[in-house]
Amino acid sequence: MRVIVLGAGVVGTAAAWFLSRAGHEVSVIDRQPAAGMETSYANGGQISVSHAEPWANPSAPFKVLKWLFREDAPLLFRPRLDWAQLRWCLGFLRECTPARTRHNIIQIVNLGLYSRATLRALRAETGIAYDHLARGILHFYTSRQEFDAAQEPARLMREFGCELDMKTPEECVAIEPALASARDLLVGGSMTPSDESGDAHQFTQRLAALCAGRGVRYHYDTTILALDAAGRRIEGVRVRDREGSRLLKADAYVLALGSYSAGLAARLGLRLNIYPAKGYSVTMPVSDPARAYQVSLTDDEYKLVFSRLGDRLRIAGTCELNGYDTRLNDVRCRAIVKRTGELFPGGGDTTKAEFWTGLRPATPSNLPYIGATRYPNLFLNTGHGTLGWTHACGSGQAIADIVSGRRPEVDFAFCAAAWRQ
Repeated sequence: MRVIVLGAGVVGTAAAWFLSRAGHEVSVIDRQPAAGMETSYANGGQISVSHAEPWANPSAPFKVLKWLFREDAPLLFRPRLDWAQLRWCLGFLRECTPARTRHNIIQIVNLGLYSRATLRALRAETGIAYDHLARGILHFYTSRQEFDAAQEPARLMREFGCELDMKTPEECVAIEPALASARDLLVGGSMTPSDESGDAHQFTQRLAALCAGRGVRYHYDTTILALDAAGRRIEGVRVRDREGSRLLKADAYVLALGSYSAGLAARLGLRLNIYPAKGYSVTMPVSDPARAYQVSLTDDEYKLVFSRLGDRLRIAGTCELNGYDTRLNDVRCRAIVKRTGELFPGGGDTTKAEFWTGLRPATPSNLPYIGATRYPNLFLNTGHGTLGWTHACGSGQAIADIVSGRRPEVDFAFCAAAWRQ
């Protein structure tokens, strides 16, 4: 079949790769001049199966209230006269029950384990390099209450196959010696030795090049205007590029536009509960290798992730619900730098810090939309939130299977009626 993938981020590019491997003639459309230039550009860098507890959990509403008026809060909610934001928040509250949290953790673990294995197979097949490290992820806690609350989710993750062990402060420092300067802050941690890290931007661009080598055609600098439907089928995607407006046609279409998927789908009557969750990252060169971390880390209290990308340090996190605003908030950027300095003094050169922000496509449950729609030739691969890099390869293989009429190998709640959710 001829398949058009809408979006050239890490999720769309991975889908293009697996669709091409399945024998389809694939084209990819993106408004940027190259692959991976938006949300995949400078994310946290973690392949984190262990990051499976969704934002929506029983303790979340109280935390949101506590953080409501803090400009540097890990989760910053800016109320707007916006029906999409209100609908998302109501959905988020519905997902905060213990039963929904358990269900969502299981789904996230299942997809994460499958995706990580798929990435490893792709790496072995292609030799693709992207500053990846396979040293695990250490999740550390500086709050006794949060550490105690993490025990049950950790038990559930282990039950469904996630290799995760709880650690004492001393064990945390033994795993990552750079944490020694913060030893007095630590109350414990958890270690997932099989998790990984790597540069999602490098991966996306190099995989796009491999896709092109297989005959995948990329339409860059091309704005997607609409999907044209006739009856119950998509007839084409209307675009505008340097040559003007035109209609590109295929047999099947995969929607992988991240935060912008919901708006395009709404014109077809498909209601995707996706809202942009603005995240921040800081990248700085290593200043003192002895003080800089080597193991990928997650700071529970500040909701930050730390990845070592060659001779660079990447620190990313926080969430700002503020529509499609992509302006940098200096207060939030500096808060990340300050926390990094507290934990790893002298490890990175803060005078050369580069700041970035991107819109992560969040669903209330943290589960992405992957699967079919009521239009037989339109498929979804979007809404991955903070786990787009973690779930990209598994989602790509799964959507290639679904488009090809095969049942995916992973046990996941694929959507066949997303417009009803």
